[in-house]
Amino acid sequence: MKTQLVNVMRIPKITRVVLSAGAVDKDLEKAKKLLEIVTEKKAQITKSGPRMRIPAFGVKPKMELGTSVTLRKKEAIEILKRLLGAIDNKLKVSSIDKNNFSFGIPEYINIPGVKYLREIGIRGFNVTVVFERPGLRVKKRRIRTGKVPSKQHVTPEEIMDYMKNVFKTEIIE
Repeated sequence: MKTQLVNVMRIPKITRVVLSAGAVDKDLEKAKKLLEIVTEKKAQITKSGPRMRIPAFGVKPKMELGTSVTLRKKEAIEILKRLLGAIDNKLKVSSIDKNNFSFGIPEYINIPGVKYLREIGIRGFNVTVVFERPGLRVKKRRIRTGKVPSKQHVTPEEIMDYMKNVFKTEIIE
């Protein structure tokens, strides 16, 4: 019997999980506190660009618009398991894209193990999970960067298979 060899360079992996929440002024502090409670890490403030100006939305240059936390390696996997519990371990096909998928948590009290905090109120946030294959460093490194082919990208079908096999996630239409 011949066994099928698996190319380890083709196996996708989760690179990072990014939690983000958009807010301004007082709500920004609440959103930052929420992300720090959920992840137990320090949240970063996101600002608009130095020349960005959108009068219809009231956006000015260098204005604080939101907050985010990036988790990698084991921390990312552990928090992802908890956050998938908040959405009943179901993902929509429309939320899965090439190299990543995103979903929103409308209320943080849906996360298992997190209790309601009066000073924060009812808030939600977004979760983005980024996938990569080994070898993408060739494109990102500082010295002698190279091109990588399109087959280096992780397809939505591969992401669906990964989530079904590893996290037992149900994919819905």
